[in-house]
Amino acid sequence: MDRTTIEDALFPGCPIRNILARISDKWSILVIYTLNKENRAVRFKELQRKIPDISQKMLTVTLRTLEEDGYVTRTIYPEVPPRVEYALTERAQTLLPHIYALIGWALENMDAILKDRKRAIVHKA
Repeated sequence: MDRTTIEDALFPGCPIRNILARISDKWSILVIYTLNKENRAVRFKELQRKIPDISQKMLTVTLRTLEEDGYVTRTIYPEVPPRVEYALTERAQTLLPHIYALIGWALENMDAILKDRKRAIVHKA
């Protein structure tokens, strides 16, 4: 991809910014990662237990967003009480190598980034 195409894709008015924002928010990568780790369909409460610091509301919003964008399927079973399960789609499977690469990069650079943040805070004071 040439530079002009990349710039056209990333600057205002382009849907790529919206897509990147939706998959890189605070919770989406964690939800996708957790569903992949389970390697099966997962119920809401189980998913919430696996990501203990996410609120019920945020998990609901995140799952709806991921479903809207085609990363997650939501299956409702006609039982009493109703059973709802979430699973990754093929689209999410194609995203996983990129998520794992980003996680790897973050792990490799985390100490240096945190050190720089600390230094910046000290300089602001």
